[in-house]
Parts: sequence; C-alpha cells; structure tokens
Amino acid sequence: MLTTLIRRELLDNLMTFRFAAAVVIMLLLVVLNTAVLLKDYEWRFASYNTAVKKNQRQLQEKKTYSVGEVYVARPPNPLSIFSVGFDKRLGNEVSVSYRYVPSLWDSHRRESDNPFMGMFTSMDIVFIFQVILSLLALIFAYDALAGEYERGTLRLVLTHPVGRGYILLAKYISAMFCLLVPLLMSLLMSAILLTTTPSISLNTEDFLRIGGIVFTSVLYLSVFYLIGFLISAATRRTSTALMLSMFIWGFLVLVYPNVILSIIPRPEAPQARKASAFNQIEQIWEEFDRKRKRFLVNDAFPGEDWHFNIAGAGWLYASVLQGSSDNLSYTYISQIEFEDLMGEKSEYEFKIPHAQNYFRFLGSQIIGTADRTWLIRKPALEDLFIHPANVERIWLKLSPTGLYDAATRTWAGTDLLGSRDFFDAVRQYRRQVVDYLYEKDAFGSRAWFSADKGVPDWNSLPEFSFRRLDVNTNAKRALPDVCGLLMINVVLFFIIFLIFIKTEV
Repeated sequence: MLTTLIRRELLDNLMTFRFAAAVVIMLLLVVLNTAVLLKDYEWRFASYNTAVKKNQRQLQEKKTYSVGEVYVARPPNPLSIFSVGFDKRLGNEVSVSYRYVPSLWDSHRRESDNPFMGMFTSMDIVFIFQVILSLLALIFAYDALAGEYERGTLRLVLTHPVGRGYILLAKYISAMFCLLVPLLMSLLMSAILLTTTPSISLNTEDFLRIGGIVFTSVLYLSVFYLIGFLISAATRRTSTALMLSMFIWGFLVLVYPNVILSIIPRPEAPQARKASAFNQIEQIWEEFDRKRKRFLVNDAFPGEDWHFNIAGAGWLYASVLQGSSDNLSYTYISQIEFEDLMGEKSEYEFKIPHAQNYFRFLGSQIIGTADRTWLIRKPALEDLFIHPANVERIWLKLSPTGLYDAATRTWAGTDLLGSRDFFDAVRQYRRQVVDYLYEKDAFGSRAWFSADKGVPDWNSLPEFSFRRLDVNTNAKRALPDVCGLLMINVVLFFIIFLIFIKTEV
C-alpha cells in the first residue's frame, strides 16, 4: 500500500509545472554561478602562486639573517566555491618572525586579489540552496494536505484501509525525491566543472566533504518542506497555507539572519580585561629591556650603545641612525648608504665577537619574550574577538538557516575554526624557523648583521606547507549543527503526525 501511495504522489508531483521550474531554475543558477566562482578561484589561485614566488625571491635577496623575515601565503580553499565562509574575508598573507607569534589578526590581504569579485562573496552554491531550495520546498509542501482538503480527495483516500501515517510518509518521500532531483542534478554539473578545471585538484576527502555538504543540504531542505507540510496540515485553505509559508520563509531566511545581529547587543570584553592584558605584556617587555641593559653593563664595553657601532648592509636598528639606544625599530638602508655611514669597517673588527655574543643573547631573549607575550595575547584576543563572535553564532543557530550555514562552512573548512587551522600551522612553522636559526647559530654569527663574509643559505630554510585537517575533523565539528537539523526534522514530523491523526476530514 505504501508503494502505491508513493507512486501516486510521485506522479502527481512530477507532472506539475513547479517541478520543471525547479529543475530549470536550479540548473541555471548553480551552473552559471559555479562558472563565475571558478573564474574567481583561478584568479585567487594565480595570486597565491605569484605571492609564493615573490616571497621566495625577496627572501633570496636578503643579505643577513636579521632581515630574513619570511612571508607565507594562505592558499585558497577549493571548497569555498560551495561555501565561501571566511576564506575571502580573512587575510591571506602573514609574516613569520622570531620577534613575535603570529595570530589571525596579524595577517593582511594581498593587493592582487580580484577587487571586482569581492562584491560577490556571499553568492556561493550553498547560498543558492539556502534561499532558492528552501523556497521551492515550501512551494511543494503548502498544498500537500490543504489541497487535498479543498478537493475532497483526502476523504476519498481515507475510505480505504490506509493508515494516516502511510499517507504522510508517502507525501514526504515523493516530495523529497522531486526536490532532490534539481539539487543533485545541479551539484553533478558543478562537480563536472570542478573536476575539469586544471587549477583545482580534489582528493577523496574533498569528495567526502562535498558529500557532507549534500547530506546537510538534504536535511535543510527537509526542514523547510516539513514546515510547509505542517502549515498545510494545520490549515484547510491553500491560499492561507501559501501566505503563511511565504511569511515564515521570509522571516527565517531573509529577516532573522540579518536583523538578529543588529537587535542583539554585541558583548564586549570589559575595559579592565584589555588594560590587564596590555599591562602584563608591557611588564614582560620591560623585564626584557632590563635584562638587555644588564647584559650591556656587564659587557666588555660598558656604556657602549648596544649596536657596537657595527652592522651590515640591509636592516639596521633605528638607533644606529638616530643616535638613540632605546629605539628597537628597524630602518632599511642600502649598501652605499651603509658604507657612507660606517666608513672603514676595519676599526670595528675587534668588536665583532662582542657583537656576536650580544645578538646571540638578544635573539634568545626576544624569542622567549615573544612566547611569553603570546600566552597573554592569545586568551585576550579570544575574549575580545572570538567570544563575541561565538555568541552571535549561537543566536544565528536558533534558525535552521543559521544551522545550515554553520554546518556547510564547517564541511568546506571555511568556518572560523578551519581558517584558524592555517594560523596554527603558521605558528608551528615559526617554531621550525626558530629551531633552524638556533641550529645554524644564526643569532651569534657574523651573518646575522653583516654580509661581508658571506650571505645566508636561504635554500636550507624549512619550507612552509599547509594541509587541511582530515575529513573526520570536519565531521566532528559539523556534527552538532547536523544533529540540530536532524532533531528539527524529527520534531516537525512528529507534530505533523499528531495534528493529522486528530484532524476530522
């Protein structure tokens, strides 16, 4: 009996104009939008490759270890075509230095990014599903029972020994099948475009992530169908059901996500928290400066400026040029300017060993101080930026649209946690660079501040590589939001069943 009911409902839905319109609309929107997004991705990928080569070239031009600041670029996420998330909103280049620990807020954007495509950051494939498919689901559902009430066909069906649960199940399965056809067809066309694009290389885990996006999209689609189904079961007029469905769709999809953030006040970290973190960091650097001055007092040249009046072409501490030993900033000068400034270097040669000891001491102290300040900066930045963002996400997740958006971003790896994975890798790479400098005794070498006896071999520096975490991590992160959508489905179907079995036909 269930099979017969499903066949009947399926035939009724397939023969409607709305089914044909759903297929055509989804194919046009998704395929055309995928083509545009692929062009944007190719632009960003070319920009990334250019930045990598530029950073490597600039590093090779550095003549001393002290100026060898390494810049690493963040590669674009190919799955951002499905859900762009934070992939285009955050900085995509960050410097790696022994002087500080980089964070999410220390990155910057490359100027070569496509400025035109920046206007379309929200028009990804998930956005189309989020808006268009949810509307189509309600259009398929609003007259599922209300139309049967008006035509009197439901009473005729119930004259047969058919359980009401079977009727609901048959309508749900047939409608979901008709909604899945445009969804899967459009995704299939997008997948074909993705796999035929030379700049995109998808592995098995990427296809599993896409599968997670599809599964989440099905749950999201089911939620809106069941919302329309519930309205259809609670009302007996299709016009009333249609108006209520459009109102709820507009509120959940368009109004709530855009209005809730302006209504709910953004929590701010107490001013005392900011001041406390600043004071702690200031005290740490003051302690570093005391140790530096103590070293100079005990040095063989007490009272001398800490730069020992020697340096190499390239980056000099600003105190060399300004006559102050308290300024720790850097200023760039050319080889000719350096020679004019320093004159003959032979008279400074006997100070070289003392300078090497000083920079060896200074390098280790700066690294230790930077690590200590990071222990203060990290929780402070969490309180100032991450915690308020998490509160906003909780409010957004009170709607199925917010749950769907969060889950798909997580599957694609373009959520906040996925973006922070890159900066975790950058911090690990900084540790490799620091270990490399220690291994080469770079801080205590002549090449730290002078290029007259040879330049550093930058080819032996560890290379930065970033690989997204495995799909299991994405699944664990997306699980709460996916379960939230699943629970909404179960609750809605249960409510529909209770209303339908108690309704007089």
